[in-house]
Formats: sequence, structure tokens, C-alpha cells
Amino acid sequence: MDLANVLQNLLKEAGHIGILISVTEVKVTVDLTLAKVYVSIFPSVHGEPLIEEINTHKNQIKHQVAQLVKDQLRKMPDLILILDRSIDYSEAIDQALKGEDNPIIKPEILDKRKKS
Repeated sequence: MDLANVLQNLLKEAGHIGILISVTEVKVTVDLTLAKVYVSIFPSVHGEPLIEEINTHKNQIKHQVAQLVKDQLRKMPDLILILDRSIDYSEAIDQALKGEDNPIIKPEILDKRKKS
């Protein structure tokens, strides 16, 4: 929650409006030295450039989060921010099922998908 708020404020301060950012998953190593943070950005067309911009401010983000959780953590892990593409993936599946190439509705198209 704290990390998501810090990221949202960073985007707001940088002048990015109309963009929703959320932390979808965090994987922390046992020794708390590294945290992989999966970030979802909507609309997804802004994902790659924004994740690069966020990674340039990684030390600032780590410091702000460390200040917020200083009573809860002994050591603040280094952050690796990764763009989560699961929303794009599920949207592509939805479009495939709704589109012309729906094998449930048109089973005859399965023949063209078979490898020879």
C-alpha cells in the first residue's frame, strides 16, 4: 500500500495525469536484500516508458518507502520494478475469443492451426 502510494505520487509530481498504477505482486528474498515489485500501469500504452522513468528514481522510491515503514522493517530491500503484463495478456485472450478466430464458434479454423 505504501509503495503504491509513493509510485502514484511520483507520477503525479512528474506531471503524468490520467494514469493508474498499482502494485500487483511483490516477491522478497528470505534475507530481505531484494524485492521484485510487479507494477501494473493503465493505460498499458504508457507502460514501458513509465517503468523506465520509475526505475531511474528507484533510490528515491526506496528512501520514501523506508521512511514510511521504518518501524516495521529492519532492512529495506533493494527494489527491482517489473512491468506486469497480465492485464494485456487476459485482454488478448478476451479479444481472441470474441473475434473471428474463435475455435469454439468456428471449429473449422482449427485445421489451419495444426502444424504439419
